[in-house]
Amino acid sequence: MARADGKMGLNDRVAALVGACCRRWQLTLLAGLVLGGAAAFHVATHFAIDTDAVKLLSPQLIWRQREIAFDKLYPQKVQQTAIVVDGVTPELAERATRLLADALRKRTDVVRNVFRPDGGPYFDREGLMLLPAEEVQSTMQSLIQAQPLLGPLAADPSARGLLDTLGTYLQGVSYGQAKLEDLQRPFDALSGTLEAATQGKMVPLNWRGLVSGQPPNPMELRRFILVQPVLDFNDLQPGAMASDAIRATAKDLGLTPENGIRVRLTGEVPMADEEFGTLGEGAAFNGGLTGIAVLVLLWLAVKSFRMVGAILLTVVIGLAATAAFGLIATGPFNLLSIAFTVLFVGLGVDFGIQFSVRYRADRLAHDDLAEALTAAGRGVGRGLTIAAAATAAGFLAFLPTDYRGVSQLGIIAGVGMGVAFLLSVTFLPALLMLLRPKGEQVEVGYKALAPLDRLVLTRRRWVLGAGAVLAVACAALLPRLSFDFNPLNLRSPKTEAVSVVLELMKDPLFTPNTIDVLAKSEDEARALADKLSKLPEVAQAITLSDYIPTDQDAKMAAISDAASLIGPSLAPTDVRPAPSIEDVRQSMTGIVAALDKLNPDAASPAGASALRFKKALEGALAAPAEKVVPLFQKAVEPGLQTMLAQVNDSLQAAPVTFKDLPEDLKRDWVAADGHARISVFPKGDSNDNRVLKRFVKAVRTIAPDATGTPISIQESSATIIHAFLQAGILAVILVTILLAVTLRNAGDVLKTLAPLALASLLTLAAAILAGKPINFANIIALPLLFGIGTAFNIYYVMAWRQGQTNPLTSSLTRATILSALTTGTAFGSLWTSHHPGTASMGELLVFSLASILATALLFLPALLGPPKTPAE
Repeated sequence: MARADGKMGLNDRVAALVGACCRRWQLTLLAGLVLGGAAAFHVATHFAIDTDAVKLLSPQLIWRQREIAFDKLYPQKVQQTAIVVDGVTPELAERATRLLADALRKRTDVVRNVFRPDGGPYFDREGLMLLPAEEVQSTMQSLIQAQPLLGPLAADPSARGLLDTLGTYLQGVSYGQAKLEDLQRPFDALSGTLEAATQGKMVPLNWRGLVSGQPPNPMELRRFILVQPVLDFNDLQPGAMASDAIRATAKDLGLTPENGIRVRLTGEVPMADEEFGTLGEGAAFNGGLTGIAVLVLLWLAVKSFRMVGAILLTVVIGLAATAAFGLIATGPFNLLSIAFTVLFVGLGVDFGIQFSVRYRADRLAHDDLAEALTAAGRGVGRGLTIAAAATAAGFLAFLPTDYRGVSQLGIIAGVGMGVAFLLSVTFLPALLMLLRPKGEQVEVGYKALAPLDRLVLTRRRWVLGAGAVLAVACAALLPRLSFDFNPLNLRSPKTEAVSVVLELMKDPLFTPNTIDVLAKSEDEARALADKLSKLPEVAQAITLSDYIPTDQDAKMAAISDAASLIGPSLAPTDVRPAPSIEDVRQSMTGIVAALDKLNPDAASPAGASALRFKKALEGALAAPAEKVVPLFQKAVEPGLQTMLAQVNDSLQAAPVTFKDLPEDLKRDWVAADGHARISVFPKGDSNDNRVLKRFVKAVRTIAPDATGTPISIQESSATIIHAFLQAGILAVILVTILLAVTLRNAGDVLKTLAPLALASLLTLAAAILAGKPINFANIIALPLLFGIGTAFNIYYVMAWRQGQTNPLTSSLTRATILSALTTGTAFGSLWTSHHPGTASMGELLVFSLASILATALLFLPALLGPPKTPAE
């Protein structure tokens, strides 16, 4: 029906469009199917996801430009995988790391760069020189005292050699030339190893402790390898092939927990890969249940399997068309823009339900299918059009922000709203003309809600007062709202990469949460590091200069003295061949006989240790030799050979200057243009947001241009918050202008937006009370809250302006409730995800949807009151 001025209104225009599509339904269907087919083909042949999270933020941001500049200076530090090698003894940790690093250097198909930040020939030779002078002198003294043990072991570096050396000592004890107490430590260590071997277990011997008498330093039990894997960003897990190759190589080398070695991967690449793996856990099962639930709810809305199929096909075609547009307009999807699928399905289903339920209501008055569909177009045309436009405006408001991930999501979802609307009033009616669902026999609305309808209208002031009280109470809670800027909290701590990095963060010496500061030269870097080290929030600040030993004269004197005394014994002219199983058994038998002859006193500690060792040897000899002896050799020999090599290397130490530093170490600290890097470590648990904030603030007082993970985390948080605030303000302005132009009544505009404001407050209050901070993942719920909330409110305002009374018993409420339940079911499935970030997003989406539904059904009707004009 035309307006009084003779012009067609939105309702009439939409009705005319629906009528035209019904008259030419074959052509409309053909056009829709061709569009869907072409779009699906384009998506199938061009689909790609760029999983590089760095690209989610604009490179024009000042802090991102600093990161980019730093990465150009140190390209070898970009997108690294950290291999953490833990050994039960220092010797095993070093041997395993050396073997794995050497093997990976040959795997150029999956690894581009291999670097040991704490090992290699330089550290083997000069490692002792980097220790305090007192510790160097103490270590050299221990080696000199162990010379009688080291010499024979160098000539026979095997289990046989160890046992024969102990046998020689026992002879000295029997002749009164040595003390049994000197053997207590090796007796205790070897007893445990032999007892384990007899039980079928391998317990490696700690040679460092055996020689020095000191427990191993925790730093000696852990080694690192930094690699740059070959990445494929067309894969959801770009570094998976490299990670699999690293793990397979470690396994092939026998670097397993059974052999006293644990190899784990962490770093930005494995964490990102494992995140996608977590996203897939249970996805098929949850997706299946969600699909069934959505189908049931759709059927409850339209009570026709034909109409359910029509809505689903319409949504699928629209989804394909929107995806094709996204690939053409923005290129590969990013980690956030791919979320357009959830947004499109949620609102696309809503548009379909709104039209279909209105059609069911109009079918009661129109026997002719085409007339009923046209009437439905007239009934929902204005509301659906404004809702689609307002929702699109809300999404497009993200376009100018620096958060590129959401900016691209905004343009795709914004265009998608137009696609969903057009298909709902063109393709869907044409498809219903083909399927010809049966006519309606009863009214579509919820008559059971009539008492609630009357209560809301007769107690308007009470309802509005309750809404105002809720708004004030929720607003009072807002100061408690927090934003968790730590991305680790969005990842599953059960995955290897995250669990390792959380473990490392507890130790300031190992934490990856370090800040990098650039200086123009190494001298300037050293001076700046001295200033940074004095900050109470800083544990240490390291530069390349820290790899040049101090007090070199005193240290070299101690090492030279030890080398002159024990060096010759570590280089025997004749080394015995590897022993057989029988050779080792004979050596065991010889020690048992020597201990029998010695008959140690069990009352003394040394005697008790000797008797325990004798019992362990007898147990090993009584067990099958082919099982016990190889385990004993495996527990003794690799560590022995590594220890001897380490001792020999450390005795070759020489004075160090800058030119003596290895090139890969220099590249890690000094860039090609001469810039020097300072690595600043936080004091305390760097996974604590408060510690991290204080650390960043303190470092920036001295080095405002610093960069690094802690700064990236906080700056990206600020960028994202600013983007959502900017987009939120712009969205409100755009939607307000749109409503003002279309409604032409300031009061009606405010009535449309007020419930949305209340729903927003309720959502945030629910998150606060549930102890759920806003984070990088669940913040994506806010644009959807705005989109669906605006749509629902517009539907009711349009119906009210058309004179509809008793809104809760109308077909509109049926459509709204079941649309919300359908969308909520999809969101609920996200809540059950194994991925913490996805689960938090689903949780906030459910909170927001419940708030939207409550305000639209209760608060908005009370706010609107009786219609100004009666319905026609």
